[in-house]
Amino acid sequence: MLRPKISSPSLSSAVSPLVGEAHPRGPRYNFGLQETPQSCPPAWASASSPPGTSGFAGDRSRSSSSSRRPGAWPLRGSQLGSKRSYAANTVLSNFTLGTSSSSAQDTNYPQVIKTPLTAGNPQRSGYKSWTPQIGHSATSSSAISVHSPSVIVAVVEGRGLARGEIGMASIDLKSPQIILSQFADNTTYAKVITKLKILSPLEIIMSNTACVVGNSTKLFTLITENFKNVNFTTIQRKYFNETKGLEYIEQLCIAEFSTVIMEVQSKYYCLAAVAALLKYVEFIQNSVYAPKSLKICFQGSEQTAMIDASSAQNLELLINNQDSRNNHTLYGVLNYTKTPGGSRRLRSNILEPLVDIETINMRLDCVQELLQDEELFFGLQSVISRFLDTEQLLSVLVQIPKQDTVNVAESKITNLIYLKHTLELVEPLKMALKNCSTTLLRAYYGSLEDKRFGIILEKIKTVINDDARYMKGCLNMRTQKCYAVRSNINEFLDIARRTYTEIVDDIAGMISQLAEKYSLPLRTSFSSTRGFFIQMTTDCMALPSGQLPSEFIKISKVKNSYSFTSADLLKMNERCQESLREIYHMTYMIVCKLLGEIYEHIHCLYKLSDTVSMLDMLLSFAHACTLSDYVRPEFTDTLAIKQGWHPVLEKISLEKPVANNTYITEGSNFLIITGPNMSGKSTYLKQIALCQIMAQIGSYVPAEYSSFRIAQQIFTRISTDDDIETNSSTFMKEMKEIAYILHNANDKSLILIDELGRGTNTEEGIGICYAVCEYLLSLKAFTLFATHFLELCHIDVLYPNVENMHFEVQHVKNTSRNKEAILYTYKLSKGLTEEKNYGLKAAEASSLPPSIILDAREITTQITRQILQNQKSTPEMKRQRAVYHLATRLVQTARNSQLDPDRLRVYLSNLKKKYEEDFPQREQVTEQTEE
Repeated sequence: MLRPKISSPSLSSAVSPLVGEAHPRGPRYNFGLQETPQSCPPAWASASSPPGTSGFAGDRSRSSSSSRRPGAWPLRGSQLGSKRSYAANTVLSNFTLGTSSSSAQDTNYPQVIKTPLTAGNPQRSGYKSWTPQIGHSATSSSAISVHSPSVIVAVVEGRGLARGEIGMASIDLKSPQIILSQFADNTTYAKVITKLKILSPLEIIMSNTACVVGNSTKLFTLITENFKNVNFTTIQRKYFNETKGLEYIEQLCIAEFSTVIMEVQSKYYCLAAVAALLKYVEFIQNSVYAPKSLKICFQGSEQTAMIDASSAQNLELLINNQDSRNNHTLYGVLNYTKTPGGSRRLRSNILEPLVDIETINMRLDCVQELLQDEELFFGLQSVISRFLDTEQLLSVLVQIPKQDTVNVAESKITNLIYLKHTLELVEPLKMALKNCSTTLLRAYYGSLEDKRFGIILEKIKTVINDDARYMKGCLNMRTQKCYAVRSNINEFLDIARRTYTEIVDDIAGMISQLAEKYSLPLRTSFSSTRGFFIQMTTDCMALPSGQLPSEFIKISKVKNSYSFTSADLLKMNERCQESLREIYHMTYMIVCKLLGEIYEHIHCLYKLSDTVSMLDMLLSFAHACTLSDYVRPEFTDTLAIKQGWHPVLEKISLEKPVANNTYITEGSNFLIITGPNMSGKSTYLKQIALCQIMAQIGSYVPAEYSSFRIAQQIFTRISTDDDIETNSSTFMKEMKEIAYILHNANDKSLILIDELGRGTNTEEGIGICYAVCEYLLSLKAFTLFATHFLELCHIDVLYPNVENMHFEVQHVKNTSRNKEAILYTYKLSKGLTEEKNYGLKAAEASSLPPSIILDAREITTQITRQILQNQKSTPEMKRQRAVYHLATRLVQTARNSQLDPDRLRVYLSNLKKKYEEDFPQREQVTEQTEE
C-alpha cells in the first residue's frame, strides 16, 4: 500500500520540529506539535492549577523512549500520593512518559483545565477533569451514562494526501478485547460518527493537534457536536506512534488471533491509535496488561468490502510490483481524474469497494448517462478540470496562523483568489448538470443550489476585483495578488500599488535602454527565486569579442540562451520586494477581515468538494469505458462473466488479451484450476478479483456480460516470496496468509489461492491443501484454487459443489530442434488437465542436460505409480451430483429469473431433458452396487 507522506510544514514559525523516531520502513506522517507560548494561556485555563504548572506545561523535547519496550515506560503515580478513581476522572499522574530527563517540567503536576463547556454550568463546575499533559480537554457531560459505558476509543486522522484516512482503536474496560479499524471517509465523516455511535464510548481520545484552540479540525468539531455525553481527552501527538502500536499488538495479542498482525501491519493510522489508547489505559489504570492476554481484531467499514494489505499488493491495485513508478495497476487503468480530490477518492474506493447494491447501481446509472450523453460528458469534464484542490483550499482557509509573516499573508491572498475561482465554477457546474436525469446527478445538482455559495461570492466580490483569478505562471499570480483588492478601499494600498507599477515599468524601460545601448536582443524575464532578470538568445559569435558587456553579472548559459542581471537591476528588485511586502501586508489585513465575515458560510464548501471529487471519479470511469469495450455489471447471487479479460494486461499488451468465461454459484462455489506453468492461472485469478473490485466501485468491467455477487471480503494468497522483515520463509509466509484467510473468511467472501503448499514436500503440501479445501468447502464463499497437485482434483467425488477447470495447451512440432513444443492457448475449459509431467517439459525447454531429464522422468513415473490411487466415481455418486446441480439451478432460477412464463417453461423443459440424459438409470446403479 501507499504509505502516508510527511505533510508540508506550516507557514507559521511557531511550529516545532518533528518529534519521535523516524519510521524504519520509510517516511511517516507528521507528529509535529504546535507550541503555544506559556505567557499566553487560553482564557479558559483554570487559575487553580497545582503548583509548578503553567497554562501549557508541555515538554517539547524529542522523545528518548523509543528504545523501551511497550509497557515498560515509567509510571509516575508515586509522585502523586494516593490514587484517584478513574470514574471520577481525577487522574493526577504526569503523562510526560518517556520524555527527556533533562526537562525541568518532568516533575510538575499536569495542567488542570476547566473547559468552556463546564465553566458556565453550575452543575458541571464541581466536576474535575484532570487532563494529563494536554492542550485541550472537552468534557461534555457526566461521566457515567444510564447504560454505564466502559469503552474508550482513540481516533486519529491522516494529514496531507492521506487526509480523510481514519484510524480507530477501542477497548472495553470490562472486557479484554481491542477492536481496530481504518477506513477512508469523506468530509462529512459519516463513517466515523456511525462507528462511534455503535461503540457508545465512555471516553474519546484524540491528538492535541486536532483541537488547538481556535483551530480545531472538522473531525474534532463534529465528534464533540454529536457526542455531548462523552468525555474527551487529548494527549500529545507523539504517543500516536504506529511502531509502538505494532509492538503492543505483537506483545499483547493472544495466539489464536495473532493473524491480525498481517492485516494491520501496513495500516499505520489504526496502529497509531492503538498505541495512544493502550498507553492511556495503562496510565489511568496504573497497571499494564499481561503478555498475550488481549483479543485484538480488525473490523473494516460496514459499508465497504475489506481488502487486506497483502491482497492489495498481490493484485497490484495501486502499485506495480515490478516497477513502482509505472501505472500498470488497476488505479492506472481507471485514473483519468482531473482533480487531486478525484484521484484521492478513486484510490480510497479501490482499496475499499462498496457493498451496498443500491449505491453501486446509482453510480452505474451515472456512468451510463455520461456514456450516452456526450454533451453532458464533455461539459462536465470541461468544468471539473478547472477546479483546484478544494479540500486543500478549505484546510488552509480555516487555519489561523500564530504569526503574521509575509509568507502567511501571501498564502492567504492566494487562497482567497483560489476560493473566488472555485466559487465562480459553481454556476457552470450547475448548468452542466441541469438536464441530467439520474438520481445521484440530480442530488448533486440540488446540493449546488445552496444559497451560501452566492453569499460568499458576493461578499468576496465587494472586496476583490472581478478580474482577479487563478492563473498559471508565478509572475501572473504575483500580479493577481497585488491587484486582488479593489481600488479605493485602502488609500495607502492604492499608493503602494502605484509605486510597484512604476518600479516594474522602470525595470522594463531600463532593460530596453540596455538593449539599445549594446544592440543586443534583450528581454525581461521573471522567476520566483531571482525576481526580474534579463534573458537573451543569440549565437556566441554575434557578441563583441565573444563576451557579454562587463555591466552584466551572474551570467548563466544554456546552449544559445543567456540569463543574467546587473547591479542596477538587483537594486530595483529589492525596491520591488519592499513595495510588495507593503502591498501584501495591507491586502492581508483586508483579506482577514473578509474571511472573518464569510467563515460562518464556508462549510458549504465541504459539500462542493465532495460533489467535485465524486463527479471527477465517475467521469474517469466513463472515460475508461470509451477506451475499451467494457460492459455494465449486474448484481445477483452468481458470479458470471462472459468473455472477460484482464484490464491491466489489456493496457500493456499490443493486442487484446484472451478472454475467458467464469461461472460460480452457490451450487458450484469452489473451482479447482489446473494447467501447466505459464498457462495463465495466476493472471486469471487476478482478473476475477479486479473485475469484482471494478464492479463494486461502480465502474463498468472488461467483459461481454457480467454478473457479480457482492463480496464483503476479498482474500488472495498468491505471492511466493519470503519475508526477511518478519523472519518468515516461503512456506511460513504461506501458512500465515492462509491462516489469516481461514480465520476471517465468511460466506460472502471471494477467495483466490494460487499454488498453496509449494514450500514443503509433496505429501505434506497435498495434505495441507486438501485440509484447507475441505474447510473452505464448508463455507459458501466463492473460492478459486489454482494448483499443480492433480490429486486435489478428485475431491469433486466427495463434494458436488467442486468444479474442475484447466487451461488448455497445444503440442506443436519444433522442426528446428526436432522436438515437441508447448503452445499456450490461455483458454479455460472444464475438467482436469490432460497434461502429464508438464513440469518436466518446461525443464526440458530450459536446456537442462538430456541425462537429467531422462532420470527425472523415470523417477517421476515410479513415484506416481506408488502414490496415485484410482478414485473412480460410482454411478450413485454421479446421480447425486446431478441431482444437486439440478436443485441449485432451480433455486437460482427462482431467485433471479426475469423470463416470461412461456420462455421460462421452455427453459425448465430443456433443463429437465439435460439432466435426465445425465442421470444413470436406477437399474444400472443397483446392478453395479450388487456386483
